[in-house]
Amino acid sequence: MSDENINEIKNPKEQELVIKTKSVLISRHKRESPDDDYKTAILRFFSVNNPHMQEVFPDKVIIYTNTEKIRIMGFNVSYYLEGNDIVINDLEELKIKHEDTKLFVTGKQVFVERRK
Repeated sequence: MSDENINEIKNPKEQELVIKTKSVLISRHKRESPDDDYKTAILRFFSVNNPHMQEVFPDKVIIYTNTEKIRIMGFNVSYYLEGNDIVINDLEELKIKHEDTKLFVTGKQVFVERRK
C-alpha cells in the first residue's frame, strides 16, 4: 500500500467545501511558519470507520495552516486520549467552512448508538 496517490490540499481557496466521506480524523500539528499565530489543522478523510484502528491511508487530506480553532457542530464525536485525534464516524458528507483563522465543521451523519 502506498500513500503517493493521496489527494492532499493545502489551504484550499474555496471558503466552503463539501466532502463525501465515511469518517474523518481531525488533528493538529505545529505551526507551519514562525510568522503563524496558530497551529496547523489537518483533516484526513477515509472510506472506512475507525481508520486509526486499521492500516489504511486517507482518501483525501486537507490542511489549514494558522488555524485558531475548529468548531464541530451536530455530530457524535470520539476523542481518543491515547492520541491527539478527534474521530467522526458514520458520515455521509462533511462540510467545512473557512473563515479567517477558524473552521466550522457540519455535515450529515448516520446515528449509531453503539458499534458491535
